[in-house]
Amino acid sequence: MQQLINFFIRKRHFLLFCVLVLLGLYFTFQSRSYHSGKYLSAANGISGTLFSWTSGISDYLNLKTQNELLQIENSQLREAVGNVDSVFQSQASLSSLWGAVDYIPARVINNNYSRTKNYLTIKGGEKLGIQTSMGVVSPNGILGITDKTSNGYATVLSILNTQSSINAKLTKSNHFGTLQWDTRDPNIVQLIDVQRLAPLAIGDSIVTGGRSTIFPAGIPIGAIESYELDQSGNYYVVQIKLFNDMTNLGPAYVIKMPDASEIQELEETIPDEE
Repeated sequence: MQQLINFFIRKRHFLLFCVLVLLGLYFTFQSRSYHSGKYLSAANGISGTLFSWTSGISDYLNLKTQNELLQIENSQLREAVGNVDSVFQSQASLSSLWGAVDYIPARVINNNYSRTKNYLTIKGGEKLGIQTSMGVVSPNGILGITDKTSNGYATVLSILNTQSSINAKLTKSNHFGTLQWDTRDPNIVQLIDVQRLAPLAIGDSIVTGGRSTIFPAGIPIGAIESYELDQSGNYYVVQIKLFNDMTNLGPAYVIKMPDASEIQELEETIPDEE
């Protein structure tokens, strides 16, 4: 303690000088708008630089996760390229039926999954060609359908929404069903109206059926976790474990199907009668 007191005694002139300088600066900034403006400008610049550094560090720390996602997507693309020949031999190609399907890059910036009617918000809107009723996917599978759009953003009706209804099928057969959500688990959705004659097995994959102008056929959805007959005994209710972790989303793609608007306009002219 005595050493600390001695230090202040020895440095008293320098410390007094520093205090007077700080007081002088304080009164100058308080009394003169020009100096105050310069101070605020410099402070904002420093804080902006700090935020930029912080963001850069955060992005760097997330590189591992992003690289893993890119590796998964690259693997899926390699598998798709490797299977092109077999697809062409077994059925007409998607391009011959639809033409080229465009994938518009986007990013999920807001994500709800704890409600009964959940929505996503993506960065990417009308200026990129994104419109309503377009399918949205991630590197792992489907996310939902665009609902409303602005110039730079769009909201998406999540597959975790009780109003969502998407055509899906079994990969091992052409049996179709409707994908819905019972609100119980954000990682589990239900495939309903699957004919009881359909061959089901735990672990089998489910993909989009392609019977719409929103999703092309074959986009991954999830794998069968369990199944049972409904009350009528004629159809299965299949529990599907999603490939996507719907609680942790980032990169996304919006699907632009060729001629979708023309087909939708034509179908709207059909009388809504039984």
